[in-house]
Amino acid sequence: MTTATTLARIGGRIGAEIGGVRLGGDLGSETVAAIRDAVLQHKVVFLRGQDHLDEAGHEAFAALLGTPVAHPTVPSVDGRYALGIDSEQGARANQWHTDVTFVPAYPAFSILRAVTVPPYGGNTLWANTAAAYAQLPAALQRLADGLRALHSNEYDYAALRPDAVPEALARLREVFTSTAFLTEHPVVRVHPETGERTLVLGNFVQRIAGLSGRDSRALVDLLQAYIESPENTVRWQWRAGDVAIWDNRATQHYGVDDSDDQERILRRVTVDGDVPVGPDGVPSRLISPEAVPEPSFGIPSGASAIGV
Repeated sequence: MTTATTLARIGGRIGAEIGGVRLGGDLGSETVAAIRDAVLQHKVVFLRGQDHLDEAGHEAFAALLGTPVAHPTVPSVDGRYALGIDSEQGARANQWHTDVTFVPAYPAFSILRAVTVPPYGGNTLWANTAAAYAQLPAALQRLADGLRALHSNEYDYAALRPDAVPEALARLREVFTSTAFLTEHPVVRVHPETGERTLVLGNFVQRIAGLSGRDSRALVDLLQAYIESPENTVRWQWRAGDVAIWDNRATQHYGVDDSDDQERILRRVTVDGDVPVGPDGVPSRLISPEAVPEPSFGIPSGASAIGV
């Protein structure tokens, strides 16, 4: 980091806290480069006390990391990229996922800002998918290297939110599947900046291509268990004004739905990514922008498209 900033690791495999930085669109290039390097190394970084940020400043900072991109199905407000993640709108993921993997070039970075936090609960967890791949036995690495998986924003909303009223479920489905995407990704992608191999899974996965539902579930459960291993995760207890920045190409995250009906409001801006490429050099491909995918293998196959 630069002279005016500090960096303190939180976990052994993922997570660090940056101090001494006031985020905004006017940050110097050296500071931006240092933040980017910290995100690539630690996968997710946190900054406290960024209460000065509004939507404009949030988006201006995101633009320093790349090109801000709108959510592919959720309409923006007033033409802005900042996406509302509000408890009253049902944005409670409660599932491990990587943002927007149902499209080919899903976001490279996500920047999440806490506006209102509940008095208890509502934490978010992140997992390092590069560390998970590195932990796989060699035989499993070789197997995963050759697999491809189908990702979609079509899933069983009722299974995800069993206590939600039918009207709320209908609204969620209407928004998040206004266009039904189906994309095939390699299960292992080669990170374009670090060269690491990372697992591309999470609950937008419908099934492993070429396998039966039973075999798909067994393989996904096996690989996902390495991602969710406590040693590969970090948990953040939000305060209003906190900002989290993560490498969406090398992480999954999970918004814990344990704050009852307390208000929780966050804003997220994502930075455009590139099309993943597997170890064999074959890129991801969009199968259909309107297709209804084959039935999933019994697991709600997507967290809320915006829940964290």
